[in-house]
Amino acid sequence: MAISSKTKAKTVPSLIIWLFAALLLVLSGCGSAKEGSQAAVQAAGAGSGGGQDRQKQAPVTLNIADISTNPVLRTAVSKGFFEKHGIEAKLVTFATPAEGINSLFIKQADIAWGADFPILNAVSKGEFAIIASTGTSTEQNAKQWKLFVRDDIGKPEDLKGKKLSFLRGTFLSYLWDEYLAEHGLALDDVKLIGQGGSDEAYIALKKGEVDAVWVSGAALVAKFEAAEGVRQLTDMSQTKVRIGSQIVAPEALIRERPEAVANFLRALDEASRFVKENPQEVADILYKEVKQPRESTLKDLEVLNWNVDFTEAAYDSLTRQKKYMVENGIIEKDFELKDKIKLEFLREVLPDRVTITP
Repeated sequence: MAISSKTKAKTVPSLIIWLFAALLLVLSGCGSAKEGSQAAVQAAGAGSGGGQDRQKQAPVTLNIADISTNPVLRTAVSKGFFEKHGIEAKLVTFATPAEGINSLFIKQADIAWGADFPILNAVSKGEFAIIASTGTSTEQNAKQWKLFVRDDIGKPEDLKGKKLSFLRGTFLSYLWDEYLAEHGLALDDVKLIGQGGSDEAYIALKKGEVDAVWVSGAALVAKFEAAEGVRQLTDMSQTKVRIGSQIVAPEALIRERPEAVANFLRALDEASRFVKENPQEVADILYKEVKQPRESTLKDLEVLNWNVDFTEAAYDSLTRQKKYMVENGIIEKDFELKDKIKLEFLREVLPDRVTITP
């Protein structure tokens, strides 16, 4: 059918108007999509950077090696500090921190803490890195390590020919070496007996199966003090030995879940500050969870030195310990210590706490 010129005159402007309106709708939709994409990127950036949307992300599960009497990690779980920072924390309890560090090798734990000796042993053999310190030993901390001996031992020289307890994988073999040397004795003059925990050492000392045991922690010290036929000979403050304490994580976790490592340190810092400011509540937590007497926890908290940081003193402590371990064949293959210290997460979370650049 033919279209008249008059009809054409009406149709063409209408078509132009319709096309123009459609074009506006398309452009508006593109703009909205672009804005939505930008909003999504901004939200993701806020979440990964520790912003207010962190709690909306799925929590990361971390198995954390611990001992029953450590107040900081138990407080972090009990008071929800880990949960606040997007971590579902599961504490895996061991007799000693050294056992917890060794559990990293079989993936029983994702993060562990402990003294320089077992930490260095781990990083020398596996793909692990030190991510922070929990504070180096002070004179007060050193005084908490008591040496209990059988009653027939009156002076250090009496230890010659005796059986001396040490907890396997811990720094205690180093402490014995240094302590004996200060009193003219060597490790060849005694017999070191490796044990799995302080309770095992307590029973062995009472039975006379060992003659001397190093002990720390108010509850354990009270237990040894009450044992018959046992006396305290000295404490670690009377030796040259001072120990640091570090936090170690697998390098795979550091690569694959960097936000979890940073958030772990955030939660740990909040917990360590809470412990110092609320001793009575912390004593209640440990009594409820592990039945540790409140008075024992309060005594321990008086000298607690947990502070998430990394200082010159921490580095020096690790350096001295590594030198001893290499010279004595405990570390078979030497390594560059700086390569095993990764502080980028600590610098991100607590920049003022890193006072050294390894």
